[in-house]
Amino acid sequence: MSSQDKMLSLLDAFSVDAPLWSAEELAARSELPPSTCYRYLKSLHQAGLLARVGSGSYVVGPRALALDRISRSSDPVYSVGSPLVAALSKRTGFSALLSVLYSDSVMCVQQVATEDAPPGLFGRGQQRPLVAGATANIILAHLPPHQLRSVFSKQQESISAAGLGRDWETLKAKLARIRQQGYAFSAGEFRAGIAGLAAPLFNKDGEVLGSVALATSTRSPRLAEFKGLAPRLLEAAAAISRGIAESANVVDLPARALG
Repeated sequence: MSSQDKMLSLLDAFSVDAPLWSAEELAARSELPPSTCYRYLKSLHQAGLLARVGSGSYVVGPRALALDRISRSSDPVYSVGSPLVAALSKRTGFSALLSVLYSDSVMCVQQVATEDAPPGLFGRGQQRPLVAGATANIILAHLPPHQLRSVFSKQQESISAAGLGRDWETLKAKLARIRQQGYAFSAGEFRAGIAGLAAPLFNKDGEVLGSVALATSTRSPRLAEFKGLAPRLLEAAAAISRGIAESANVVDLPARALG
């Protein structure tokens, strides 16, 4: 790992559950010499990626807000998809999500939550494994074989635990059925109590970028109705994919490479 990679890896420590870190804690976590960690923190602070607070500890800095603003205007999944998922949620009465493939994970870029949204619903900036649940499974089903093989080799235990297969051939067969169906449904696979219905999003070259999903409680009295919304969801996914392909004012987004 290069020195730049080690410096940037310090940012991985920060999360909603652990937003505040001292230099000593970061040095111990990253197994860096304190002098090196202090040097990296100085650079990250000067770049605005980290900010010092009164205790001498660090939090995520204001540069993250500027980068998020740029992302919202330049990411076609967000800029094209946001109004369409808002409309989808309003028409169906269910919460809606936009997610993208990010390294070996899925990241939410937009959430439209209804008043009765289940607790723990995926929110913007949150990451989850690229295994288990409709949002992830529909992306897996459309990965090129070499990328899917990479995921399988790294996450075989998680794939087996999610019921996607203990071996490569079983995984391929299950994902082929999802791909042929066009959408994925899950109930409590990733988070207990949440049911999901997801369809894939593509760039102009037909490469999978992410997914659009509807979500509700597994105890919802409208669960049967929810399962029947696949045609509407597929229409929304096709409209978002067309918008991404036709948009001239956003970045021409390639498929994300797996890390």
